[in-house]
Amino acid sequence: MLAVSLLVVSCSKKDGLTTVQPSDLTPVRVSVNDFSISVDTIPSKDGPIGDYTGVKAITLAFYTSGGTEQYKVTQLRADASTYETFGEFSCSLPMGSYTMVVLGYGLNEGEPAITLTSPTEATFGDYPARETFVATQAVSITNTTAVEISATLSRIVSKLKVHSTDGCTANAVSVRSTFSAGGKAFNPTTGLATTNIGFSNVLPIQSSLGNSTNSISYLFLDTDEQTMTVTIDVLDEDGESISHKVVNNVPLQRNRITTLTGSLYNASSSSSFEVETDWLEEFNITF
Repeated sequence: MLAVSLLVVSCSKKDGLTTVQPSDLTPVRVSVNDFSISVDTIPSKDGPIGDYTGVKAITLAFYTSGGTEQYKVTQLRADASTYETFGEFSCSLPMGSYTMVVLGYGLNEGEPAITLTSPTEATFGDYPARETFVATQAVSITNTTAVEISATLSRIVSKLKVHSTDGCTANAVSVRSTFSAGGKAFNPTTGLATTNIGFSNVLPIQSSLGNSTNSISYLFLDTDEQTMTVTIDVLDEDGESISHKVVNNVPLQRNRITTLTGSLYNASSSSSFEVETDWLEEFNITF
C-alpha cells in the first residue's frame, strides 16, 4: 500500500471550463509519501515512493460530481521535467466537490502513461499491464484555505510468473501467455477489470541458451479471486509457436502472485505444471 498526502493551496483553470476568479480558487498539493506491501511472494518494501523503483509513473486527476475532468497530470520517473520531486504535486481547484484518483504504476521505456478517462475507466491499452496501485477519494473544497488530504494506494493487479524447469532452445525468442479472462483495463474505484475477455502478453526471452526462463505478466481480474485457463506458447523469430502448453483452472487473486513451474521447451506431452500461490495449497495440473 502507498500512503498519499494532499495539500490544497491554490487553483488553476482547465481549458474549456468556466473562468474562475483567482479569489475563488483553492491551491492543491499532493504528496505521495510512504507505503508498505505485505505480500509473501510480491517483494515488500517500506519507504518513500521515490525509493520504490516499481512505480515508474504517477497520475493524479480530479473529477467533478458531474464526471468532468477538472485536472489531470502525470509524473514520469524517467523524465525529470514532469516533476520537481517525484511523488509531490501542486495544482489548483475551484471550490466544489470532486473525486480524486491517484494511480501509481510501472512503465517500461517508450510506453505511454495509463489512459485515465474517469474514476471508473482506465487502461494500459495495447501495452502490457504493469504493477498498479490505486486510490480514489471524495474531496470537498469549500473555501480558499489550504487543505491537507491523505489517502492510501493499494495494489490491485494479479501477477503470474511462468518458470521453466528446462533450458531454452536456440530457436526460442519469446513466450506468449494467453489469459482466457481478465483484462488490461480497470475501474480505479473498484480495482476490478472493466473487460473480462482475456488477452495475450508476449515477452522476449532474457535467458541465455540452455538456461531456465521466467515470464512475468500482470492482469486485472473480474473478481477478487478468479480461476482461468492460461495458454503458454514459445515463439520463434517469425512469431510461430514451437511449444504449446495449456494450463487449466489457474487460481489468481488481486495483490497475489501465482507461479507456474514446468517444462516449456520439452516436447513431451506428459509433463505437468506446478501451481504455487500464497493463498492456496500447491497442486499439479496435467496437460
